[in-house]
Amino acid sequence: MELAYCRVTYLLGAPFRISRSTDIEVEVVEVEVRHGGQVGYGEAQPQDHYGESVQSAVAALESIRELIGDDPWAREAIEARLAQIPGEMAAKAAVDAALHDLGGKLVGQPVWRLLGVPRTGPPTSWTIWLGDPDDMARRAERATASGRFRRLKLKLGGRDGLDVDRVRAVRDQTELPLQVDVNEYWTIDEALDAIPRLAALDVEYVEQPLPAADPDGAELKRRSPLPIYLDEDCHTLADVAPCAERAHGINIKLAKSGGIREAMRMVHAARAMGLGVMIGCMVESGLGIAAGCPVASLCDHVDLDGNLLLATDPWAGVDLVAGVQTPSERPGLGVSRV
Repeated sequence: MELAYCRVTYLLGAPFRISRSTDIEVEVVEVEVRHGGQVGYGEAQPQDHYGESVQSAVAALESIRELIGDDPWAREAIEARLAQIPGEMAAKAAVDAALHDLGGKLVGQPVWRLLGVPRTGPPTSWTIWLGDPDDMARRAERATASGRFRRLKLKLGGRDGLDVDRVRAVRDQTELPLQVDVNEYWTIDEALDAIPRLAALDVEYVEQPLPAADPDGAELKRRSPLPIYLDEDCHTLADVAPCAERAHGINIKLAKSGGIREAMRMVHAARAMGLGVMIGCMVESGLGIAAGCPVASLCDHVDLDGNLLLATDPWAGVDLVAGVQTPSERPGLGVSRV
């Protein structure tokens, strides 16, 4: 097999602000794997927060080029060889997606059918990025009026005492289900103060309220009236059991897990432990979102709106239908460059 890659920059439709950063563009690495006259595609969106960058992903892909071998179906062996490279989960996820895309094209079947999972899952949430309460309410009102979305996820963690006001302002504008993501920016005292008030506003769950590995996590789980989902705490299969002690559910992202195969393992492990499961994404194109869609069909909650945040999505094939990110029935991941 031949592996190639290139760096690509995407402009966002509007600045995207969370508790720790604001982005107006993102840089990704597109990956191609060629074999048998077919090309499989994948996308890496490395995160500085996890000690990865586009530069480190490119360096990893140079090593991976010599490790993928000649058999696109030898997934276990390929995965074992790639494990020799520490970290760089986004790069590995891109290669994993490209291999799934390639395999589907070689046999003429979509990836979701090869995996034996349903085509679609729950509706995706639409992210209302962090702003002042009135601004977030206006954006939520526009999202509701568009009729495109059936769930809203609100980014919190403003460190200004206004997080509950943000949710209340949005709730005044919409009856859509609301979820919140704090991105590690509360203390346990702030969480215990805010979460009961969020429950009164019919919030469905709270994502990553405390910093990763915070020692108060188990206590918050015990006392929280709302389900706690962990994102920054949960990367790979090895993290699922520790998360079960500190949360009611996990957020799986391919760029953290290293790809579809590990994500599927995490889903089944979480179910065995009685955890809820959601799948999230980075800000990425339809190529990245297409790789997440097969996993979404097994989840309780879906947050796959990354391509919808771009000014222009260069990959077509995933369609938002009644709020659901719906993959193509074409072979592989079913996307093509616009």
